[in-house]
Amino acid sequence: MSTDHASHVEQALLQAGALIESTVSIHRRRSEGPTPVARTDGASTGKVLRMLISPVRHTVCAMLTEAGDFSDSVVRLLADVPAHVTVRVLCTAEMADSAPVALTAGPDGRCVVRVSRSELRPIVIVDGASALVRAVEGAKGPALVVQDTATVRALELFFASAWTRGRGLADHLQLSPRLRTELVRKILERLRAGHTDETAARELSVSLRTYRRYVAEIMRELDANSRFQAGVRAVEFGLLSE
Repeated sequence: MSTDHASHVEQALLQAGALIESTVSIHRRRSEGPTPVARTDGASTGKVLRMLISPVRHTVCAMLTEAGDFSDSVVRLLADVPAHVTVRVLCTAEMADSAPVALTAGPDGRCVVRVSRSELRPIVIVDGASALVRAVEGAKGPALVVQDTATVRALELFFASAWTRGRGLADHLQLSPRLRTELVRKILERLRAGHTDETAARELSVSLRTYRRYVAEIMRELDANSRFQAGVRAVEFGLLSE
């Protein structure tokens, strides 16, 4: 075998060895890295939340649908995040009405809370890199830990879309309780749809006189001069979705 040929073979073997070493290293890092989506049982959700939120560096975004173990754990953990972290909480009107003190008890008042009439899901997103998704708030079933970049990004977009339509917690709480009832919401929906008083009253199983009294009270509470303006303000106040 010539010297040149031997040198060529040796170089080829060195390159092959380097390629194998690189492949093994990549595989090892992938094996040691986080699973893109992992299922956790309901009993360990609190521990998983702590593992996700504790190392936060920049942002925590949370959707809370109702008072319960999940929401309680999130609110409790948010109180311990560092001062420089931006915290945003989006909750349903039902939760805002039932637990306003807990929601405002964030870290030094830095927790920005908005109330949404949109359909929400119990979700926590940390630094745009990981998330925990609960199928149903009150259930004891499993949750999903998501660390897949594309999926977390999609959850961020879902949160951002609902956040822009939310209303500040203080503004929500200033509304008269009479405007936050289910009957008022149904009346507002019919006003927006342009139903006649007779049709709306029949659909809601109330007398025409009672329906018109409710409409007058709603317009007075919203400081609206017309039914159209009442509908616009109902959306602004988060009483109706856009």
